[in-house]
Amino acid sequence: MERTMTKRHILIGIAGGSGSGKTLVSNRIVEEYGPESVAVIVLDAYYKDLSHLNIEERKTVNFDHPDAFDVDLLVEHLQALRQGRSVHIPIYDYVNHNRKTETEFLKAPLIVVLEGILPFCFKRIREILDIKLFVDTPDDIRLLRRIRRDMVQRGRTLEEILVQYEKDVRPMHMSFVEPSKREADLIIPKGGKNKIAIDIIRAMIEKLLRHDTQSPSLRTSENQAGD
Repeated sequence: MERTMTKRHILIGIAGGSGSGKTLVSNRIVEEYGPESVAVIVLDAYYKDLSHLNIEERKTVNFDHPDAFDVDLLVEHLQALRQGRSVHIPIYDYVNHNRKTETEFLKAPLIVVLEGILPFCFKRIREILDIKLFVDTPDDIRLLRRIRRDMVQRGRTLEEILVQYEKDVRPMHMSFVEPSKREADLIIPKGGKNKIAIDIIRAMIEKLLRHDTQSPSLRTSENQAGD
């Protein structure tokens, strides 16, 4: 890992159920501060290496459970990025359900956004993040978005998507994702289309950019950004 900048690096976590609109919120932050200053890391990149399993065995793994993630590697990388050091991020192959052999080189930007369904389930990750955002979207809308995404981007059939949703996605959402909402600094209805929420996020980031070492003021899940 290569040392780069010495200025403060901001780490933002964006959590929420599958299809909730996390990526739209991430994109709004990128648009606000520019791609040269913001990098988005997807939590899925840190699924554990399953090279020791054949593809049929990998298909049986519950990828919506916290145990599916290589938290040690993710924490190591987040700490490095906070210190201004570059990292090599794993690349996940959704078709083969495993990491690719190549990695993505990331030179520490000013702002790092970690996006995924379960980042707030891990205390070690929560403690590293400067800002924690939870995107709250109704279940039916999330399911429709997931169906569209998995069929178009991941080549899965409707039956495969619905079986996985019923078997793994929904139970894990109720057990882990939904309860993690209480760890958020800000809960965002309507995701990136919520102008008030985007304005609040901007204010939180600006406070940190002014080298304020205090934690963001919105510290409980009671805080919600309205219409």
